[in-house]
Amino acid sequence: MAGKPTLLAALALAASVVPGTADEPLRIGIAGMSHGHVAGLLAAARDRADLQIVGVWETDARLFDRLADAYGLDASLRHDELGEMLDACKPEAVSGMGSIRSHRKVVEACAPRRIPVLLEKPLAFSIEDADRCVELSEQYGTPILTNYETSWYASVHEAERIARSGEYGDIIRMVFRHGHRGPWEIGCSSEFLRWLTDPKENGGGAVIDFGCYGAVIATRLMDGQKPESVQAVRRQIKTGIYPDVDDDATILLAYPHTTAVIEASWNWPHDLKEMDIYLSGASLHAGKWDALSLRKSGEAEATPLAPPPVRPFGDEWSYLKAVAHDGAEIEPLSSLPVNHTVVWILDQARKVPMK
Repeated sequence: MAGKPTLLAALALAASVVPGTADEPLRIGIAGMSHGHVAGLLAAARDRADLQIVGVWETDARLFDRLADAYGLDASLRHDELGEMLDACKPEAVSGMGSIRSHRKVVEACAPRRIPVLLEKPLAFSIEDADRCVELSEQYGTPILTNYETSWYASVHEAERIARSGEYGDIIRMVFRHGHRGPWEIGCSSEFLRWLTDPKENGGGAVIDFGCYGAVIATRLMDGQKPESVQAVRRQIKTGIYPDVDDDATILLAYPHTTAVIEASWNWPHDLKEMDIYLSGASLHAGKWDALSLRKSGEAEATPLAPPPVRPFGDEWSYLKAVAHDGAEIEPLSSLPVNHTVVWILDQARKVPMK
């Protein structure tokens, strides 16, 4: 491995991308279709003029056919081999929508071809795979990005800005709560469930699926530094549904002057993506999208805030297009340095035996 990249080095990777024409759609290839989030990309490409799906690598023909029927894809787009798809279809960027285990293979195929990659969170299955992604990105100057839904929340960006401003003192504690009732309970497809609940494809259960959200925001707020220690509790509450992976996890990160508590679960009573940042002079509560409030020290109630929209990009596809076409700077939440640390944290947590 060439070494963990600095933030500046990662941000500079985009400069190597050949600029495109702003009004041309992004020619995007899809690597795998078993991730449930692929529906968002397929809908966006169907409804937007700035995206064009030019090829798909998916070995499950029945899965492709079902999604092709639903979103109007031509049968000729599907390829059984990833390299064949990349060489025949020449996408300008690739979206990784398969298992976490498959991410390394996608990067190994795309990086030498200098095709930017956007992977659904987290970056990699293991720290060894993350190291390989860093090595290839540095060697070929290819941007390797990681996407999180929360990266497009105005509440997260404004909370980060306020916390970093120093107006209310230093960060003392961070608490993250992410998850839902469970992938089976909310109706995830059988293809998605198959690898999401397989420790050999996902690395773990809720600890990976939702632990990554808190890990990425905590790492960003801590300027990319690794925690001094990682502790975790992994539990199997619904063993009849999820016999092989944890469905409830708590991760404790200790920094020199800050503590982060990550609560990741497939047992929440409803969908949950929220965080609390406790500063020495105030606390911030950030919920989904633009839900944000501030409670100052000594005040009995929190004050709702109206965070500005996320700029300059409001979604992952506009962002990916800007990186691939125009060499836009890499946003820290999607960057390799931050997400390499995320994988390191998850790697520590998932090694804790389940209870």
